[in-house]
Amino acid sequence: MNTEHLFSIVPIRRIEGQLPPTVTDIAVNSRAVNAGGVFVCIKGFTVNGHDYAQQAVEQGARVIIASEPLNVDTDKVAVVYVEDTARSIALLAPRFYGFPSKRMTMIGVTGTNGKTSVSNLIHSILQEAGVKSAVTGTIGFNLDGTLYETDNTTTDVVTTQQMISQAAEEGCEVMTMEVSSHGLVEGRLSGTEFDIAIFTNLTHDHLDFHGSMENYGNAKGLLFAQLGQDLERFKYAVLNADDPWSDRMRMMTPYPVLTYGVEKEAMFKASDIKIEADATTFTLTCPEGTYQVKTKLIGEFNVYNSLAAIAALVAKGMKTKEIIAHLSAVSPAKGRMQKVETNLPITMFVDYAHSPDAIEKAIQSVLPYKKDGSKLIFLIGTGGNRDRKKRPVMAEKASVADYVILTTDDPRDEPYESILSELEAGMAHDQYACIGDRAKAVQHAIAVANPGDIIIFAGKGHEDFQIIGNEKFPHSDAEIALQEGEKKFGDRILTE
Repeated sequence: MNTEHLFSIVPIRRIEGQLPPTVTDIAVNSRAVNAGGVFVCIKGFTVNGHDYAQQAVEQGARVIIASEPLNVDTDKVAVVYVEDTARSIALLAPRFYGFPSKRMTMIGVTGTNGKTSVSNLIHSILQEAGVKSAVTGTIGFNLDGTLYETDNTTTDVVTTQQMISQAAEEGCEVMTMEVSSHGLVEGRLSGTEFDIAIFTNLTHDHLDFHGSMENYGNAKGLLFAQLGQDLERFKYAVLNADDPWSDRMRMMTPYPVLTYGVEKEAMFKASDIKIEADATTFTLTCPEGTYQVKTKLIGEFNVYNSLAAIAALVAKGMKTKEIIAHLSAVSPAKGRMQKVETNLPITMFVDYAHSPDAIEKAIQSVLPYKKDGSKLIFLIGTGGNRDRKKRPVMAEKASVADYVILTTDDPRDEPYESILSELEAGMAHDQYACIGDRAKAVQHAIAVANPGDIIIFAGKGHEDFQIIGNEKFPHSDAEIALQEGEKKFGDRILTE
C-alpha cells in the first residue's frame, strides 16, 4: 500500500528517518512482521511493544509507529511518532485492508451470555440455507467450515481486519462476530461496519476490568452507538425485551429495533416452551405469523438464543419459515451445553458457564428431566487473577445441584486455596468437595456418580487446555470423564 495514503489518516508528531514509498503489511506483534512492513508499538497491561522495536527491525520492518523514544537505526527504518499508538492502529488497520466489512453483511453479537451460541446459530442456519458465511469468537474463526484458532473472543484490531478481509476475499456474504466488552472498550472493532447488532443479556461478569455494572453496560452499548448515524443505510438493533439493559442499548442507536423475548411483549416471542432431554419446542409469534419451532438445543436460555438468531436473520432479509426449517437441523455450538455422547449409564454435559447467570441457566436446563432418586452433579471452577467478587455468587447458584465440585478453570498464578476458599464462601449446603486440580476434580465427579446421574462440567466448554502460570497445558473435561467412566462403568462408545 502507498505509505503516504496509509498515514494520511493518522495525526503525526514527527518522523525520524525516510518513509518508504510503499509498505507490505501491518502488525502489532513483532514476530508477525514481514519484510517491508509496519510495526506498531502497543503498550499493553503486561507487555510494552516499544521493547520489541529492534526485533521488528530485524524481522524486516520498514516503518515503526511509536509514542515513546526508540533506540533504532533510522537509516534502516523510519520511526513515526504519534500521541497514541493504540488509536493509530485502530485507524490504520481498516484502511490498510480496504475497509472489508463494507463488502459483506456484518452481524455483531454482544452480551454476558449467549454470544457464542447466537453467533454460531446464525452461521449454521446460513450454511444450511446455502449462504457462504463466516463466524468468529470464543471458539475461533470459522470461514465457511474451515476453523482457525484465535487468541481472544474479540481479536486485536489487525487480526480482526485480516479475518474480515479473508472472509470477503473468499466470497462470504455474511460474517457474524462475537463482540466482547473488552474488545469494544479497547477499540478492537474500530473500522468494522456492522449492519445488525444483537444484545443477549447483561449479568455479573468482568467487573475486575470494568469496575461496575454501569461501566460494563456502557461498554456493551458501544456496539449500538457505533452503528453510526447514516440513516441511508439499512441497519437494525436486535434486543432482548426481557433484559432491562435493553432500554440502554435502544437509547444508543437511531436505527430500527427488533425485540425478542419470553416474558414481556416482543416482536419475536416464544410461548408454550417444552424442554426435553434432547430437544426444545416452542410456539413463535412474530410479524410473519405463528410457527411451531423445534430445536436440538436444550433449555430456556437456548430459546432466547434461537429467538435472537431468528430476529437477526429476518432483519437480514430471510423468511421466518425458512429460518425455522433450517434451525431444526442445527446442533449446539461446541462446548455449549454439549452432551457427551457415550453408552455410560450417566448423562454428561460440557458447558462454558463461568458467570452466575450462566450457571443458573445451565442447571435449570437439565432439571426438568432429572429422574427421581438420581442426583445432579455440578463441577464449577473459576479463573485465577480474575473477577473475584463473582466467585461466591457462582457457588451459590451451583448449590441448586445435589452435589457440587469446586475447582479451577485457569488458575494462572493464583493458589488453589485462594480460589477455592472464595468459591466455598457461597455454598448453600454441605454436599460439595473442594479440589483445586481440575483433572482430579473431573475424576472425582465420576467417582461419586451413580447410574442415572447427570453431570455438568462447567467453565471450560470447548477449551482443550488449562492455563497454569503463564503456560497452556492440554486438558479436556470430556476425555478425562470418559476415561474414568470406562474404568468405573465399562466400555464406552463416543460419537464424534
